[in-house]
Amino acid sequence: MLTRRHDSSLVVDRLCDWTRGHNTTVTCFYFDFAARKEQTATSMLGSLLKQIVSATGRIPEGIWQGLREQREAISRRKPQLGDIVKMLQLITSSQPIFMVIDALDECRAVQRYRLFDSLKEILEKSTGARIFMTGRPHIRTEIETRLAGRVASVSVGPIRDDIIKFLRARLSDDETPDAMDSSLEAEILEKIPRNMSEMWAAAAVFLRIPLLIIG
Repeated sequence: MLTRRHDSSLVVDRLCDWTRGHNTTVTCFYFDFAARKEQTATSMLGSLLKQIVSATGRIPEGIWQGLREQREAISRRKPQLGDIVKMLQLITSSQPIFMVIDALDECRAVQRYRLFDSLKEILEKSTGARIFMTGRPHIRTEIETRLAGRVASVSVGPIRDDIIKFLRARLSDDETPDAMDSSLEAEILEKIPRNMSEMWAAAAVFLRIPLLIIG
């Protein structure tokens, strides 16, 4: 499975289905290479905060009071990263929250470091926050170092048996079965899985895969 933006949407859909009726909020953010300058750690976490507040029908009064105090404290200035982190800490300490962060490798390095520090602060105060990230393999070490002890990472690649099953299913749906003989079918089932495995090995560093779940 190659994780691109539409695949992350499938993850979000699955999480929404799984958490329905469990008082759990699912949020997501996609880092876009074309908007690297605008997409900072502050804007990213601010977006998640807005999604949580919009999606949450009922927030305990004590949490609302804390949010009001934070809002009053920053009412005369633009919210800073620390302000947003504190508000997220308040909300995520009272209810389960899933945060899906897609294409992390497209975030500028300096902003990634700020984001990691902020997520670490949130997780230290919240037992209900869970974070799912995708990114290219070259940033895995960076993430595992900065969020040590909280990371479960998964590399995803093509499985030969799955490729063969897919090919067999497609061949069985062929509208011109007379054009296929056993020799050609055997060649297809042998060469395509092999070529795909070779392509994956050569291109893995350029592909975005699920990296980790933190929590």
